[in-house]
Amino acid sequence: MSITAKNILAGKSVLVVEDESLVGLFIQDMLVDIGCEAAGLAAHYEDALEKAQSLAFDVAILDVNLAGRQTFPIAQLISRRGLPFVFATGYGATGIPSAFENVPVVRKPFEQHDLEAALRAALEPTAL
Repeated sequence: MSITAKNILAGKSVLVVEDESLVGLFIQDMLVDIGCEAAGLAAHYEDALEKAQSLAFDVAILDVNLAGRQTFPIAQLISRRGLPFVFATGYGATGIPSAFENVPVVRKPFEQHDLEAALRAALEPTAL
């Protein structure tokens, strides 16, 4: 990890929205490895909506599909709060509404360096 990446990500709190528990735990482990901390983990739509609205966090990782329900309304809520986020999906950028065309996307399955790059891009868009 570069010094710049470490500085940008160090101590950042991340909301993780992921419906597969093992994947969610894996993401949390990756976050620790890159210097972040999990502000919360939400596996169900209503829980994710509530946490996106009420939790304090620096950036979020949103699984696009939570048990068959798309998380774009949650993304809109986070966006209205002025907070950055990253989409995680098995489909890449395909199917992401044009309103979110500038949001970083990590394609599942992803590796730690992919997640790190997406988080850097979300937190500091000029880092691309």
